[in-house]
Amino acid sequence: MVGVVVVAVAVVVGGWFTPIMSVRETSVQGLVSIPEEQVLAALAIDDGRPLLRVDTNAAARRVAQLPKVASVRVQRVYPSTVRVTVTERAPIVFFDSPQGTHLLDATGVDYAIEPPPPGVPRLKVDNPGAGDPTTQAVLAVLAATPPPLRLQVGEVVATSISDITLNLLDGRVIVWGSQDDSQRKSDIALPLLTQPGRIYDVSSPDLPTVR
Repeated sequence: MVGVVVVAVAVVVGGWFTPIMSVRETSVQGLVSIPEEQVLAALAIDDGRPLLRVDTNAAARRVAQLPKVASVRVQRVYPSTVRVTVTERAPIVFFDSPQGTHLLDATGVDYAIEPPPPGVPRLKVDNPGAGDPTTQAVLAVLAATPPPLRLQVGEVVATSISDITLNLLDGRVIVWGSQDDSQRKSDIALPLLTQPGRIYDVSSPDLPTVR
């Protein structure tokens, strides 16, 4: 038993102080738009560092500071690899400003100024951002809409949390009202859009109207 303990201690000491199990490879997974060089720079783990001395939590916190990173996990993979798994933020809406086009993710975080990808609607509210209740209400509405409906939305206009309107790419308008009963409103809106008209009001889902 003493011999086993001695061997275990020797392995730990060897791994801590010597290059027996040192970093020889860093594997970065999950990147879509973030350059790998940015992640490696933020990670700040040099080759040759003993793997046991890699502070994975601190490394993950550094990578998480990159604006486009939604979440990150850093793991030791013995004998000599650091594995980094990144989940990038995905744009749900965008808004225009004098600085350019801002992308917001599902939580309302303004994380990039760059052209939006196809299918992302424009957001028109007074104070877009994660701390804005109207922005959060819009995001809740979009989260409740199924893809066949969401892909038709070109712009969302909201003057308050109870006055949300979806402007479709073909010029038609869905008056949504508040985020309340959004799932039911989504279920009503799709079949309602098969009827001729321009304005589809589902703000009161018990009495939807088309005009």
